[in-house]
Amino acid sequence: MAVDAAFATTALVIAGSDSSGCAGLQADLRALDALGVHGLSVVTLVTARGRRTVKKVDPLRSELVRAQLAAATDTRSPAAVKVGALGNAAVVEIVADALRGMGPVPVVLDPVITPVQGRALLDDSGFAALVRELVPLAGLLVPNRDEAARLVGRPVGTARQVRSACQALVGMGARAVLLKGGHFDGADCIDLLYDGTDFVELRATRRPLPPMLGLGCTLSALITGELALGCSLPEAVRRAHAVVQHSLQRPRMLADGIATPGELRDAIAAQRMDESGA
Repeated sequence: MAVDAAFATTALVIAGSDSSGCAGLQADLRALDALGVHGLSVVTLVTARGRRTVKKVDPLRSELVRAQLAAATDTRSPAAVKVGALGNAAVVEIVADALRGMGPVPVVLDPVITPVQGRALLDDSGFAALVRELVPLAGLLVPNRDEAARLVGRPVGTARQVRSACQALVGMGARAVLLKGGHFDGADCIDLLYDGTDFVELRATRRPLPPMLGLGCTLSALITGELALGCSLPEAVRRAHAVVQHSLQRPRMLADGIATPGELRDAIAAQRMDESGA
């Protein structure tokens, strides 16, 4: 058997484990693998989650999170990092310290700050620590409407409010923001990318979809993987957005009417064909 002597491109995911297999760390690693990126992982919390309900959420001990971070990066730094659910302030601060020690690695922050089915994935002190410690380290912050509204402390509903929120989030220290459009109304779903200077709209026709799990996780993980592979931020966002749209043409249907994004390798192949003009 031939062995490739080159090291695989690696990305680090710092997130919660989702026992349904649909979101969180499991969705992140699935997306990275589809891109051919090796996913290192640090578990921050464990959810007892089915497809309909979250029965329990337990953050891991901070010492264990710190040990995982040290072990995952003991030989070399990852090419990019995605940060998801963190649980509490102690974990936020440990993660922030670790990121500062990695140097200029791209960091994609998916701010999992709103309760999921009544279960908090970040407590109030953790939220304050995230704003103080992690938002300024984010190369890209990827909130949905409700997350953006909580971060900026005001409603985010109109097109003007969306742009104002993006500007405010960059003012809080994030180098760029991708405010996702899935929770808004309208015939088109518009994700808005702002890099501190320019706004770029990524527009897609809104689809009649079943209840989806792991869609936001998949998008941010795909962006992380593309950054790890050397894409610029605008290109990584554009490619990941297109892959997600292809994956939604044939979502993976699970029991009880729940769905996840469809086969990602097929979606990536379709995006690459579009890109090449084939």
